[in-house]
Amino acid sequence: MNYFSSGFKLGILGGGQLGKMMLFDTRKFDIQTYVLDPSEEAPCKIACDKFFKGDLMDFETVYNFGKQVDVLTFEIELVNLAALVKLEEEGLKVYPSPKTLKLIQNKGVQKDFYTKNNIPTAKYGRFNNLKSLIVDILDSKTSMPFVWKCTEFGYDGNGVKVIREIADLDELPNVECIAEEMIPFKNELAVIVCRNPSGEIRTYPVVEMEFHPEANQVEYVICPARIDDKVADKARVIALSVSEKFNHVGLLAVEMFQTEDDEIIVNEVAPRPHNSGHYSIEGSYTSQFENHLRAILDLPLGNTDSKVAGIMVNLVGEAGYSGNVIYENIEKILGWNGVTPHIYGKKQTRPFRKMGHVTIVNADIKEARRIAEDVKNTIRVIA
Repeated sequence: MNYFSSGFKLGILGGGQLGKMMLFDTRKFDIQTYVLDPSEEAPCKIACDKFFKGDLMDFETVYNFGKQVDVLTFEIELVNLAALVKLEEEGLKVYPSPKTLKLIQNKGVQKDFYTKNNIPTAKYGRFNNLKSLIVDILDSKTSMPFVWKCTEFGYDGNGVKVIREIADLDELPNVECIAEEMIPFKNELAVIVCRNPSGEIRTYPVVEMEFHPEANQVEYVICPARIDDKVADKARVIALSVSEKFNHVGLLAVEMFQTEDDEIIVNEVAPRPHNSGHYSIEGSYTSQFENHLRAILDLPLGNTDSKVAGIMVNLVGEAGYSGNVIYENIEKILGWNGVTPHIYGKKQTRPFRKMGHVTIVNADIKEARRIAEDVKNTIRVIA
């Protein structure tokens, strides 16, 4: 099929920053894009060929949108699965497949999948609601501390909480959830796997993630991870195994823990471009966004090697600020070598909302990490 400068239409469900960064590559290749998002101010709106406002969880909205395009993908998992199933049954190419998404969309189902397929993961319990979890704790069947996760609608640290005492449960919603054993770990790692329908598969280098202690979201992504080669090889092998079991097409970000004794266990996955791969825009021969496009269109995959060491710093809303966004001191970092800011186009900031990121590339990973700290301490996202 001729995708370039043609009548071909690619549909993207979700119009956030991941879609916006994907659109950079559709414009580079002159591929027509249609985007569906519930917000009139979605970041994608400025860069797609046609923008549709609508509810991603509504069957009719997603189904009717899908009927207008030739290939359908998504940049967020919270979409109407039944509509995707019907579209695929009617012959539309949907990547990643609804079959894959069904195993990932609910974190309880995702954890059961790891157990059934002998993928190493933390021990856990599944609960229909918070009340049944509390009963389990009171019966001494679930012991603290543990990590509480809602099974659906969680994102960027929302829907995840460390429970150390019963009072920590007070503010949580009464929804389906999992209670996961807390794993003592050295590092949080991630590997992005890229796969096309023809079966060509590549992995990006293992990255290391440093988290904000309060917001429970990634603060820095470091590539390559500062770990032993044997551990990195083990992480890539496990990521490839996870990809094979899910039989996914497109990108699959596999988040993992490196335990104190250097075992690798899988935390969770995302079937789309991912925060842990943003460094690749400047740092890799082929960015994760371009490779997602190549994969879903069954084109040859690009080189996933890094050109240079890269660190990504997330720009998030400062605590105590909500309203029209102001990026304070951004002009200062523009004069620094190897530093590239990406502003997502969200007009309203709030505490810990992801508003952009900055990539630092440098031949010396230690120097890149030092500059990343300076970037973090210089820019403030306020209102």
